[in-house]
Amino acid sequence: MARRLRLEFEGACYHVINRGNYRRRIFGEAGSAESFEKALFEACDRYGWRLHAYVVMNNHFHLALETPEPNLSLGMKWLQGTWARRANLYQGVTGRPFQGRYKAWVVEPGPVLAQVGHYLHLNPVRAKLVAPAEVATYRWSSLNRFVHGRRPQSLVGEALLLEAGGLPDTPDGWRRYGQYLAWLAVDQPAQRARDFGRMCKGWWVGSADFNLVMQKELLRQNPSGLDVSVLGREGKDVQELREEIREQKLQQEAATLGINPDTFPSQKSAPAKVQPAAALKASTSASNGWLANRLQMGQAANVSQYVRRFHQAANAPK
Repeated sequence: MARRLRLEFEGACYHVINRGNYRRRIFGEAGSAESFEKALFEACDRYGWRLHAYVVMNNHFHLALETPEPNLSLGMKWLQGTWARRANLYQGVTGRPFQGRYKAWVVEPGPVLAQVGHYLHLNPVRAKLVAPAEVATYRWSSLNRFVHGRRPQSLVGEALLLEAGGLPDTPDGWRRYGQYLAWLAVDQPAQRARDFGRMCKGWWVGSADFNLVMQKELLRQNPSGLDVSVLGREGKDVQELREEIREQKLQQEAATLGINPDTFPSQKSAPAKVQPAAALKASTSASNGWLANRLQMGQAANVSQYVRRFHQAANAPK
């Protein structure tokens, strides 16, 4: 089975999450969350990550991080493996603590990344572990460290403070940030405005323009058209992304051939349809059904027939 693609590049930002195997309480044992924090900070130092926010719950963790170098997979392998070995040794157990590979959503830098950080910090409130006004008292969160001034150099908060109203990086600024989160926790319209519902959906978090930029980066890293799952997402999300990538590839092929992809001729076997169909079949995972529908070539079986004739004509002796 193909490994799931991880989209990595210099300066990429991510929302990363993983859960305990069978959703069990992997961080419920004494010292487990603390040791994960320790391993996380070590990973940040080792791989140069900038950590904007994190929260460790009983059975899962969230990270909002930035990778100046394209090393998310390498760093996450070290982080999860190191913590698992230490936890298993301490508890005298064996086995895999996590349910599988982590999920990672590419996040638009700036205000959107900050909103992911707000979402993470409010996780204990959504789980009803603390009241909104006491969100900073949750121990295993970057917010607790920000408020109490116990943070490593890799834990940075300027994006959070800026999006929350340009607050200063001072004890009073973080106190006011906690008040901002308490307001945000109970204001549903404000949460919708910050797109809290999309923080764990799709494969990217950000604006439509950012989506286009990420599609181009994805095509650059995987020109075959994405035959594998993307960023830990499966099902409908990946299918929608495949549709977007195929359409973009079609636009590129049509431009190369001097064809207008919006005004194809009516004839089902027109060369202006068959040529891009042949190109997409050779370079992407586009199905005959998708090509027949998009290029108006009739039945799916027609596509193979027309493309075969196209190749036969191209290879015929001159």
